[in-house]
Parts: sequence; C-alpha cells; structure tokens
Amino acid sequence: MATIEECRSALDRLSANLRHANGEVRSAAALDRTLSCHITDLDSTFTGRLVGGRIEVLGHLDGPPRERAEIRLAMAGDDLVAMVDGELNFARAWASGRVRLEAGFRDLLRLRSLL
Repeated sequence: MATIEECRSALDRLSANLRHANGEVRSAAALDRTLSCHITDLDSTFTGRLVGGRIEVLGHLDGPPRERAEIRLAMAGDDLVAMVDGELNFARAWASGRVRLEAGFRDLLRLRSLL
C-alpha cells in the first residue's frame, strides 16, 4: 500500500508532467479550479488547485474532503502512484470504477484530453 509521502510525491510528479505538456493536454490543464484527491485506502485527502497548467497542493487532511472542490478525484494510493508512473491507464481505471472523477460537465469535456 502506498504511503502518504508516496502519494504526495506522485502528485508532485503529475504536476511537473502537466507543466511540461504540450498541445491539448497543456490546454486542458490550463483550468483554474479547486481540486481534491481523496486517497480512499488511507482515508486521507490532498487539497489544492489546478492552476497555470500545474497542480498546486495546498493542504493535506485526514478523512474525506471537507469542502466540495470543483474537480474531485478519489482512488487508492497504489492506483495514484501507478497512474503517474504510467503503469495504469486513467481512462480504464475510471471506466472500471477504480478511480472516481467528479467535475462540472464543461470541465469534464476539457479534461477528457488528459484521460
């Protein structure tokens, strides 16, 4: 099972990947939205913003998110690490229910290029 530190590191690597992306991915990541990532097996949540083409982690708290972010992710820590490492396809994990993504319809349309 991934640790909190490994999950935080994965989010930092994902942010770096988004910051260096080109084309549609860069455009999709250019949203300015609040973001939460609930690590279900650790019952822990990272909160932050998707801004300027990167993820800015602002906090960490025990339990589920306390406030409703505009983009909400939920998954096991191992799945987060595997996706960032390229070992797990986000679209397949989302379709199978291993990853939950909730956002407004317009945001989902823009984020689809990240999937």
